[in-house]
Amino acid sequence: MRKFNRVFLIVLDSLGIGAMPDAKEFGDAGTDTLGHIDTHVTHLNIPNLQRLGLANLHPLTHAAPVSRPLGRFARLYEKSRGKDTMTGHWEMMGIETKKPFVTFTEHGFPKELIDALEKETGHKVIGNKSASGTAILDELGEEEIATGHMIVYTSADSVLQICGNEETFDLKELYRCCEIARKLTMKDEWRVGRVIARPYVGKKKGEFVRTSNRHDYAVKPPGKTALDALKEAGYDCISVGKIYDIFDSEGLTESNKSKSSVHGMEQTIEIAGRDFTGLCFVNLVDFDALWGHRRNPVGYGEEIERFDVKLGELMEVLREDDLLIMTADHGNDPTHTGTDHTRETVFMLAWSPSYKSGGLLPEADTFAVLGASIADNFGVKMPEGTIGTSILDSLE
Repeated sequence: MRKFNRVFLIVLDSLGIGAMPDAKEFGDAGTDTLGHIDTHVTHLNIPNLQRLGLANLHPLTHAAPVSRPLGRFARLYEKSRGKDTMTGHWEMMGIETKKPFVTFTEHGFPKELIDALEKETGHKVIGNKSASGTAILDELGEEEIATGHMIVYTSADSVLQICGNEETFDLKELYRCCEIARKLTMKDEWRVGRVIARPYVGKKKGEFVRTSNRHDYAVKPPGKTALDALKEAGYDCISVGKIYDIFDSEGLTESNKSKSSVHGMEQTIEIAGRDFTGLCFVNLVDFDALWGHRRNPVGYGEEIERFDVKLGELMEVLREDDLLIMTADHGNDPTHTGTDHTRETVFMLAWSPSYKSGGLLPEADTFAVLGASIADNFGVKMPEGTIGTSILDSLE
């Protein structure tokens, strides 16, 4: 029998809470995204996260634990071998990734891939290095506009990104080139998690602005997930933010693209005002993209504060038979070296208006307890080959 009519699963992208036991193997010993943000800011005003119990799970300087937390909380460990967005989200829904996606951060993409990309798209490639998306536009945007060449770059993530000026390169042409890149990068040695179209407008350095017409071409999950099981059983699976791209639309009944993390929360609040039965799965990417990768702990802390305000608004509109779960997909410690994600444990913070009490729950050895518990709530069997054991009894 269904315990909750609706489940809202919100991922605060990259808000890890301390190094995994194997973090040293990833170059991430001593990392702690939330903890190090806390020590680098002068304030962290998060009353809603605080009353739900976040500071009880992970001690903070600027937010004290509360004597009677409203939420139920636990530390989750990642079972998959990796520390990227897709690996983390896929594991939440039951997929264990045993072989990490390939990255090209240090030297750019191999000549063989670039040659094939140039031949099949008809554009000369410029860039081919790891770079900030805004910085590479200032460096090469004018050249792309003048020549018709194609800016290709990567980051610390497993991504191949292509920039195209909407007025001169054309959006349809950009998407065509990205589709070609996606096919090429399905080879094992070039297999990136995502190819991303990065359209922009502007005519000269200092004026370039990326637009909201970004499109991600992700690898499909290697098997069915909790999302597929829910959808096939007739339940709603509504996505907000990057979820659609991360799962390449698999298992979803509705998609909502977000302009920012604040906008994503506004969309979630609007969805909470509707009648539906099933899951609303939300990714809030600004924590990672704007602050973690750019190594800005102060900006990251302010983003958490903005989230906390919207969290309070969401809690006001949730119903007695709703369940809210917040978590993260990996770390991105803004005080760590480099610009890569960090191999960290994550928090699970759950709350329902029906709760009479909260408190600490046992640690879990995989993020997959989330998908398994959601499926269990709706009486749906997890697909064959998935991992994770339900902890629904602890969340009722």
